[in-house]
Amino acid sequence: MKKDKILHKILLIEDNLGDIVLIKDYIEEQFSSPQITVARNYKESLAILDDTTTSFDVIVLDLNLPDKTGDSLINAILSHPKIICPVIVLTGYTDIEFSIKSISLGISDYLLKDELNAVTLYKSIIYAIERRASKLRLQESERKFSNLFNLSPQPMWVYDLETLKFILINEAAIIHYGYTEEEFFNIDLVQLFVPEEREQVKKTIKYVDSKRLAFSGSFRQIKKNGEKIEVEIYSTFLIIDKKPCRTVIAIDVTEKNRAEIKLTQAIIKTQEEERYAIGSELHDNICQILAGTIMSLSIIKPSLNADKATFLVNGIDNIKLASSEIRNLSHRLAPAFFDDMKLNESLLQLLSSIKPEGRFQTHLTFDKDLDNINLKRELQMNFYRIMQEQLNNILKYAKASIIEVSLSIISGNLRFEISDNGVGFDEAKVSKGIGFANMNRRAKLFSGSFNVASSPNKGCRVTITIPSEQLT
Repeated sequence: MKKDKILHKILLIEDNLGDIVLIKDYIEEQFSSPQITVARNYKESLAILDDTTTSFDVIVLDLNLPDKTGDSLINAILSHPKIICPVIVLTGYTDIEFSIKSISLGISDYLLKDELNAVTLYKSIIYAIERRASKLRLQESERKFSNLFNLSPQPMWVYDLETLKFILINEAAIIHYGYTEEEFFNIDLVQLFVPEEREQVKKTIKYVDSKRLAFSGSFRQIKKNGEKIEVEIYSTFLIIDKKPCRTVIAIDVTEKNRAEIKLTQAIIKTQEEERYAIGSELHDNICQILAGTIMSLSIIKPSLNADKATFLVNGIDNIKLASSEIRNLSHRLAPAFFDDMKLNESLLQLLSSIKPEGRFQTHLTFDKDLDNINLKRELQMNFYRIMQEQLNNILKYAKASIIEVSLSIISGNLRFEISDNGVGFDEAKVSKGIGFANMNRRAKLFSGSFNVASSPNKGCRVTITIPSEQLT
């Protein structure tokens, strides 16, 4: 039979010489080189345990020693500061109630001497050592989690999946959100989010928790003092005291997002100014040069014979066509509302620019309440660019015949919708490209939301909602 080759240090506390010999034989039968130290009574065991140079992997303890027995012996051994290893009790008693009690006191196993054999003792020793090691690993894991949780500079919490109540809150969350620990325990998770997003948050939590998925997402939350913040949430499933829970880390990205928005606004402003300069140059310079060329050519027309005059007329027509194309291009680069045209007029002009082919019926609905709102020029420009982007998508892919655009005020917020009756697409199968990403980015510049709704043969609807405080 193969013996266990791992070196184990065993303290045997036993007063009966015959039992000592028998137990040592059992141990040596299963272990190739055990180190067995024997104490004949409680006093000897204390002397051995007090020796700082010794340590043991397991203690095998007779429950009936000459100088101490029963409960008092177990309590004395387990309370010794040197005892960090498992303790296995050996006794001739068959009192099952006492065996259960001794287990509850903290011993690892309870073996009857009359039923003892080498295999039984070996299994008990190995299981006790492994259980102890597992317990230590678990305690170390819990200690590390506790340190990571409590010492994290980012707000963290754990909530109950059934009640959405907070179970644990770290100091960073208390400081950042302004609630005391007791106040956190008296509210539920959803109350941290802004009121207008709470229903969607509940749906998200329900879905993610039902699947026990890892989750990350961006949300808006509200502190105790009413301050609104933007956070990135990272969440994982775990079990605490047999209860399904989630641990959450919330990173406040409000300032980061503001800085990114300012940078993006500066980039877009520079781009728009450059476009406007190019558009103005095309309109005011190139178009004027072409107009002057047409006038010059027209002057020499009477002096040409019929054949040459025909070539001249064709050339003049081509110049007029080029001039018209350049004028349209200049209008797209430099929308007229940069100067004196209103937003609805510019959008109507943009819609009209795609109608010469006769492919579309177009409709623009403009809420009259907007006449009383002095919309930011930057917001108007971004609406114009969003509409340009979506019209380009419709022309390329939609195969539509009807395009509808509307701007309306709903509950103080501005809603901008562009829809068509084209072929649409399956949102689950088609990835949204750069065009939609650009529209979304422009909406985010004004704390707005961007949504695309489409399905096969049902057209497409793009909706941008801008909160009221961002309009002027």
